[in-house]
Amino acid sequence: MPLTINHLRRYAIARSLFKPTTLNRAIEKLGFVQADPIRAPARAQDLTLRHRVKGYRAGDLERRYPKLELEEDFFINYGVLPRAYHSLMHPRTAPSKLTPAREKQAQAILAFVRERGAVHPREVDAHFGHGRVTNWFGGSSNASTHMLDGLHYRGLLRVARRDGGTRVYIAREAASVEVLGVAGIPQVTEGSKMDVLVDVIVRKYAPMPANSLSFLVNRLKYGAPQWDKERTAALARAKQRLGNKRIEGIEWYWPAEERPQSPRWRPDDAVRLLTPFDPVVWDRRRFEIFWGWAYRFEAYTPAPKRKLGYYALPLLWHERVVGWGNVTAADGKLVCSFGYSSGRAPRSAAFRADLEAELARMRAFLGLAD
Repeated sequence: MPLTINHLRRYAIARSLFKPTTLNRAIEKLGFVQADPIRAPARAQDLTLRHRVKGYRAGDLERRYPKLELEEDFFINYGVLPRAYHSLMHPRTAPSKLTPAREKQAQAILAFVRERGAVHPREVDAHFGHGRVTNWFGGSSNASTHMLDGLHYRGLLRVARRDGGTRVYIAREAASVEVLGVAGIPQVTEGSKMDVLVDVIVRKYAPMPANSLSFLVNRLKYGAPQWDKERTAALARAKQRLGNKRIEGIEWYWPAEERPQSPRWRPDDAVRLLTPFDPVVWDRRRFEIFWGWAYRFEAYTPAPKRKLGYYALPLLWHERVVGWGNVTAADGKLVCSFGYSSGRAPRSAAFRADLEAELARMRAFLGLAD
């Protein structure tokens, strides 16, 4: 059977929206869950996991994180991933060196964390009072908090838990990188670590257009900057070992052991509100190929220029993304508005019933009254 875009679309949805399982298993299957602090109506990591974890409730990842074999860190974006994959990115070499003065401050903070144990950034700032600096996003933040982030990125600290969404750090001694281990991954050499990380990307976002594959492999320069010169070779090796096919002028890639045209890849009938960071819709290039319209994340777009809304959630039904929803929780109730790519909602009683079922699931997820 010739492989078509229709096969790839069904394959992309069904393989990502797998049967709900436990939190640990869901994250293992995803390989990585991108995190984002915006709550509209919940954080991106929670909105991603609610479709894939049985009985998931907003905040479950944060509440259960200390007992899970997970690490918060930067991979291709910031999020959580199994310790097995996290350990492959370390020891990490930061892309830029601190000035002697900043290095002295960083070492003092590290000593403070080692002495105190689990430390909230507020405690560090109160003790040192290093002033304020420009952060990664061009805004202003406490210098002490900024240096905690830097120590975490360099692998000298790890996130022990979150208190009210704020990261609480503990020291990670040099030997701890190996203690945290690579359980579940065969022994790998330095040369093959990049290949394993590339495969994590592919398993999460497949099937991928060639440009998207190149873009995401390039983003490993943030997760593993010490191997910056290895990315080109790692991409070339990936293209050799992955399944691939040129369809309508675009080269596509996916795990070699999977067959995209298999009848097993059958999306269910549910209506789903997806976070903008969900792997089904994350790749905007692929989104337009599959659904024929442009979806954009507009939280950082000035309000007068927004077309979809502050945090528009793509609205998936069967194998179509038919529109978007803006959903908030106010006064214990769910407040929703919807837009549709065709200009109106599907004329189907089944769609209306399925949308109501999805809103009921959203209320339960948020702990709101029906």
